[in-house]
Amino acid sequence: MDASKTSSTTETSSPAGRFAAGADPVKREQIVDGAKRVFMQKGFDAASMNDITREAGVSKGTIYVYFDNKEDLFIAMVERERAAFLASLRTVLNDNDDVETGLRAFGIKFLEHLTDEKIVNAMRIVLGVRERMPDLCARFFRGPQNLRGVLQDFLTRHVEAGTLVIDDIDLASGQFLDLASGSFFKFRLFGTMPEAPPRPQIERVIHGAIQVFMAAYGAKKADPPSE
Repeated sequence: MDASKTSSTTETSSPAGRFAAGADPVKREQIVDGAKRVFMQKGFDAASMNDITREAGVSKGTIYVYFDNKEDLFIAMVERERAAFLASLRTVLNDNDDVETGLRAFGIKFLEHLTDEKIVNAMRIVLGVRERMPDLCARFFRGPQNLRGVLQDFLTRHVEAGTLVIDDIDLASGQFLDLASGSFFKFRLFGTMPEAPPRPQIERVIHGAIQVFMAAYGAKKADPPSE
C-alpha cells in the first residue's frame, strides 16, 4: 500500500457515527466528481492527482485512501456514469411493453448518449492511451455492466412472448446497436461532426434501424385462411 494512504488523520479511524477509512460514499463521490471535471478539462495524460485533489477539495492523504492512482479514478468515473446510463435504459425498456416503442425509446436515448460531447471526449481520452495502457482500455470497453446485456434481456422477453423470432440474441442485440449508432458516432469521434446531431436526425436513424430489425426478427403474422 502507498504510504500516503496511511497519512490521512480524518478517515483512518471509525468511531461511532463515522465511516471507516475509504468507506464514506459521499466523500468518494466528491472525489470522483472532482476527477471528472479535471479529466474532461485536461484529458487523461495532463491530469494529475494534485489537480484532482484541488478540484475535489480534499487532502492528498484522503484521496489515496480511496484510490491508488488516476487510472483507478478514471475507471471509477467511467463505471459510475455507465451504471447510471444503463439504469436509465433498463427503466426505458421496462416501461414499454410494445417491442417497437421500447426499441425506439432505447435507441434514441442510446444515440443521444453516444454522440454527447462528454462521452465523445471520454472515448478520445481512452483511445489516446490505448497503446501505453491496454488494461485501462480493456476495463473501459468491457465494464462489469454491459449495454448489450440490457438490450438482450428486453429481446429475450419478446422472444418468449412470441413478438420476436431470434435464434442468436447476442448477435441480434449487437446488430441493433450497430444500426442505431448509424454513422454519427464515427463522425463525432473523428471530429467531422462538431456537434451532436439534432433530434429529428436521431429519430430518422432509429426509425430506419427498427424497420430493418423488425423485418429480420419480427414475428410474421399468419396469412388469413383462404376462402
